[in-house]
This record gives sequence, C-alpha cells and structure tokens, in this order.
Amino acid sequence: MKTVIGIRREDKNQWERRVPLIPDDVAALVRNHGFDVVVQPSEIRAFSDEEYVLAGAGIEEDLSSCAVVFAVKEIPSGMFQPARSYIFFSHVIKGQKDNMPMLKRMMELKCNLIDYEKITDNANRRLILFGVHAGLAGMIDTLWALGQRLAWEEISNPFRSISQAYRYSDLNNAKEHIVQVGERIKSEGIHPDLCPLIFGFAGYGNVSRGAQEIFDLLPVETIEPDQVHKLRKSGSTNRNLLYKVVFKEKHLVKPISPEQSFELQDYYDHPDKYRSVFDEYMLYMTVLINANYWDSRYPRLVTKAGLKELFSRIPKPCLRVIGDISCDIEGSIECTSRITDPGDPVYVYNPLTGESKNGFAGEGPVILAVDNLPSELPRESSNDFSEMLKPFVPAIASADYSIAFEKCSLPEEIKKAVILYQGRLTPDYKYLEKYL
Repeated sequence: MKTVIGIRREDKNQWERRVPLIPDDVAALVRNHGFDVVVQPSEIRAFSDEEYVLAGAGIEEDLSSCAVVFAVKEIPSGMFQPARSYIFFSHVIKGQKDNMPMLKRMMELKCNLIDYEKITDNANRRLILFGVHAGLAGMIDTLWALGQRLAWEEISNPFRSISQAYRYSDLNNAKEHIVQVGERIKSEGIHPDLCPLIFGFAGYGNVSRGAQEIFDLLPVETIEPDQVHKLRKSGSTNRNLLYKVVFKEKHLVKPISPEQSFELQDYYDHPDKYRSVFDEYMLYMTVLINANYWDSRYPRLVTKAGLKELFSRIPKPCLRVIGDISCDIEGSIECTSRITDPGDPVYVYNPLTGESKNGFAGEGPVILAVDNLPSELPRESSNDFSEMLKPFVPAIASADYSIAFEKCSLPEEIKKAVILYQGRLTPDYKYLEKYL
C-alpha cells in the first residue's frame, strides 16, 4: 500500500502564502519514490492548485487518508487524525501557552509531531528554516518603517520611497529598488540631522545574514561596536554613507562578577551569571535590527526601564526604529508587546508612559513586530525551504511509527525533532509536561 503524503493549506491569516514543499519537489517525490501526494486547495497560496496537479498531486479538502501531513504554521486542533504524523512549526518548545491545547489534542489522538525548528546537525545547527528570508523581508520592512517615521517628523529622506517587502513583485524587484535608493544616497546624501546614521544588528546567524544582504545594497561602512561611541562623538557629517555595526554575545553582556571574564560557552550554560550592557550602545543608533534567538534564561537586549532612561535625556536619542525580526513578545525587546502582520505592521512605543499605538506618530521608537516575515516573499522562501526539506521527506514518510521510538529508523537529524511519538513526549521534550 502506497504512503499518502498530505500538504496542508495555510490559513493562519491572509498573508500566509508559503508552502513546505513546492510543486517541482512534489513531482520528484511522485516520480522517484512512488508516493501519492494530496494537497488541500487554496486561493491564496503562492503556488496554484494547477501547478500541483501538473506535478502529479491530487487536490482534496480531506487529508484523512494521509499518513504524514506537512504544513508550515500551526495546525488547528480539529484537523488532527488519530495516529498520524505531522510536521510543522508547532511553536511549543518554549511552552507557549496558546499552543498547549493543540499539543494536548495531539497527545489524546496519539499523533506524532516533528518540529522543523529542532531538526539540527551534530553541531546543533538548524537544517530546515526560513531564517534568511525573515531577515530579507524584515530589513526591507525596517527601511520602509524608517522612511515613514522620518516623513512623519518632516525630515526628507531617501527611504521614503521604499515599500514593504510584499508590495514588490519579487525579491529581485525589491533589491533593484533599494540599489536605486543607495545611488540616491551616494549622489544626494541624507539629511544632515541624521548623520552619522548608524544601524545596529544584534545577532550574526541566518536572520542577520538575510538582513545584512539587503542593507549592504546601500552605501555602507562597517564599524566595530567599540567605534560606535567615537563615531557619534566625532560629529561625523558624511551624508553619503550609512554605518553598520554587528553585535555578538561578547558585546551584549558582561559577567556580573568583576573577577570573571566573558566566555561564550559559559554564557550559554550559565546566563544568570551575566548582565546586559547593551544600553551603552542604544544612545548612538538610529535603527536596531534584532535577529537574536532568545529565551527567558538570558538577559534582555532592550528593557523598558532602559528605554525610559534613554528617552528621559535631553537631547533626545536618535533611535527611530526597532526591527524586531525575532519577535518574542516581551522578550529580548521588552517593549515588543504584541505581534503584528504585514497589513498593520508597526506601532510606536512611548517609553515614558509605557503605552503603544499603531502607526508612526508619537514619542519613542517605531516597533516592527511581524512574526511571519518570510510570508512577504512567499515563492522565494518556499523554494529554499522545500530544497532543504526534500532530502528528508522519503525517510519521514516511510518510517514505521508503530514500533518503539528507540527502534524507529528516522534519520538522527529528524529523530531529534520528534516532540511527540505515539502521543507521548519523547525524552528530550519531557520538560513540556510542566506547561501542560
């Protein structure tokens, strides 16, 4: 009997148009491995139903015949079938409260759950991800937000013409436009009140790499964190250049004990022994891009108290925009109080009152907090994601999930990402019991 693979329609919101497997890769699964593939119909998906039909897939609303179902975002609890295997970004590994009912339902139905986020190699590097495209779209949207904010302040600026990522026909179109903006900066310069215009990037992984790929299309000079203060104090008036500074862990925190020196592995193992020192840099940046992974064990990058102290100063700081691509609610950027979407992507946080309101107007920085940024580049991000996923699909679809977990023949990279097996938490994820 053939294994039937299902591909779920994404419907979390109108902006979610991505797919886990593109039609070309579905065609290869049908042709080379003999799988049957069933795809739910969708009117908004970046790849049409017709493209999947031409690839050899069937289009059906009902996925109950599918032993294995692939999706991108969370799956509604009512869609799960008993003893099936589901592969998607479940957003449960931090004990996220909103998704615990979904996890409980999967346990009741004795489902298997594999989470893309935990598919890693021997060095614990993620193998299947949208991170680069989150950075690409996030940087485009952050430049757009900066242009809109400065326009509200009645400061003429070349960023005003930049659109959100989803408004471009494709990524190449967006890049071409940003190159044009860069040429305008070279020839006309930026407003002298903005000099020196410093963009800070917190993080140096895939998300940051995508963001920097966009930013580097502009005329950019890279500086080290210890140069930020000097550059601002020098009163640089170079109007034809933007400055980029990338922060690593050693720049963000210091040991609490004066006798201790910074050690990266020690910080990973014992974050409670360190404190944030990022406020030292916040005074000098106009834009901050947050591309760091964070959980509650680690010091925050930007705190509400730190921002309140910063914006109580005279003169006011130059910080205009925080592009929080990592997007943890009240996480690394504490003033990220809620998640937004591409249709209403930003709000202004007032550090003096603690209030926030949609749009660009008011005291404090503009916060960009879109949690599904890769959906603004749906075809490009899906192409890359599917390319990473497809080598693992045959093994995932062919595995015998009826035997003991220890004997299951899943590849080790995938096995590390199995959160539920036969409805029970696997050993690495037993800690989730306290959230249930």
